[in-house]
Amino acid sequence: MEKFNTGKHISGQFNQELETVRNQVMTMGGLVEQQLTDALASVSENNEDLAQKVLTSDYKINSLEVSIDEECTRIIAKRQPAASDLRLIMAIIKTIADLERIGDEAEKISKVTLEHFPGKKHDFLLNLENLGRLVLSTLHDTLDAFARMDFDAAVKVHQNDDRIDREYEAMMRQLMTYMMEDPRSIPSIMSVIWSARALERIGDRCQNICEYVIYFVKGKVVRHISEQDMHELKS
Repeated sequence: MEKFNTGKHISGQFNQELETVRNQVMTMGGLVEQQLTDALASVSENNEDLAQKVLTSDYKINSLEVSIDEECTRIIAKRQPAASDLRLIMAIIKTIADLERIGDEAEKISKVTLEHFPGKKHDFLLNLENLGRLVLSTLHDTLDAFARMDFDAAVKVHQNDDRIDREYEAMMRQLMTYMMEDPRSIPSIMSVIWSARALERIGDRCQNICEYVIYFVKGKVVRHISEQDMHELKS
């Protein structure tokens, strides 16, 4: 990943501290992306061992979140950053919280593998895989935007969240219909519903991270602004 420009400081040590924290965030992001990849693969391959791996490896992500949060707190206390440096630290603190929660959602997705669906592979599992690929691509693009602190890329990913929402809503309608047609399927289908919901939430977390990138670059909080206002911010 490319280095983003945080500016140069009189203290070379401060520059190194910021770069170290940034690298730790990207390491955490890589682990989270792999966690989601494994969770989705466990579903598509019906691989229970891979699902169990996802369920037992979350501690690495949690440990990194704690470590990065502590380092950011130390930097704030020691360096008293201002302006873009402070925005960067705040963006990092918020990003790692969302990354940790994405890891938690990946665990929920892997649990669908442990359900035993009778007969051939159901359409709703295929649709879950399709939604999963879309979300995984969104997560990858989000991490890339963060790595480069790329404003335009962050805005593009942020606006693409509607695609995830539409896919999720269509899948939920399908699952509800399936349960009405076969009430015996309800316990198993509920696991799929929670997995689809987890994917939709990951999309929301990616949108959050993109907002932090925009905040760092522009110094603007864009949580509740309209698409028109977002477009004007680009100009």
